[in-house]
Amino acid sequence: MAEGPTIRLDKWLWYARFYKTRSLATKQVSGGHVRVNGTKVDKPATKVGPGDTLTFAQGREIRVVRVIALGERRGPAPEAQALYDDLTPKREENIPSAPRFEGKGRPTKKDRRALDFNAPGRLE
Repeated sequence: MAEGPTIRLDKWLWYARFYKTRSLATKQVSGGHVRVNGTKVDKPATKVGPGDTLTFAQGREIRVVRVIALGERRGPAPEAQALYDDLTPKREENIPSAPRFEGKGRPTKKDRRALDFNAPGRLE
């Protein structure tokens, strides 16, 4: 754990805008889904400080961040991004998407009318 000034883990995760509410951050930590310096923690009151490395799940991603500053409040996004250094490995977004209508996304109303086989005169 960090020497010097520290802050509660759930509060820091909320300040850094990784979770929308502090109670969500508390639930993630209590559920054992957060690691501090490689050690699994389950207490939201765990103290973290500058230099600590946090590993946690956010959505479908595993995030790895290094604490740079503690923060005074939950401020705007640029202020929150200054609290940490993102160490998450970048992954390429070459995941094939679901098949689409001729590569143009969803068909327009005009296209759907053209596909309507029950329209009068279509099968004549």
